[in-house]
Amino acid sequence: MLRLGISANAITVIGAVGVAFSAIYFFAAGNFFMGTLVVSFFALSDLFDGTMARLSDTHGTKWGALLDSTLDRVSDAAIVIGIWIYLFEEPSDLHFLAIAVLFLSGLIPYIRAKAESLGISCSVGMAERAERLIILLVGTGLYGLGLNIALPISLTLLTLLSLVTVLQRLKVVYQA
Repeated sequence: MLRLGISANAITVIGAVGVAFSAIYFFAAGNFFMGTLVVSFFALSDLFDGTMARLSDTHGTKWGALLDSTLDRVSDAAIVIGIWIYLFEEPSDLHFLAIAVLFLSGLIPYIRAKAESLGISCSVGMAERAERLIILLVGTGLYGLGLNIALPISLTLLTLLSLVTVLQRLKVVYQA
């Protein structure tokens, strides 16, 4: 891709826009299996942009790192918002779990970034981004295949693991 003139930043933007639009479009409409496939395809770009940046002539830039981190938050939020829109119309209270996941998933990288800005290493926790995406996308995919308990389980598990991760990171910063 680099030889074709496609930059790591372009891959980052394409992946994030693809995740955001497909997650909201498919998940909000209740098309969870297809949504999981499309979102997973675009989310895989996150595996390539960092490698591409390191292999490029610039070896990655601060701008690229900020862009990647920022658009990761957009992608993560869009996935949960798409699920929340769908759940809001359902006769259950699962939409509250989606809000908890959205809130906690935003705190995890924020605490790390703030800690690192204070000179404190804070890359601990049970639920890093990759784990959160896997749990969420396995839940949406299985739910889309008719396993109705998969989405409530993944949202509950993700809420608990994210809460533990937030507490772990706060503890690291407090102890430092």
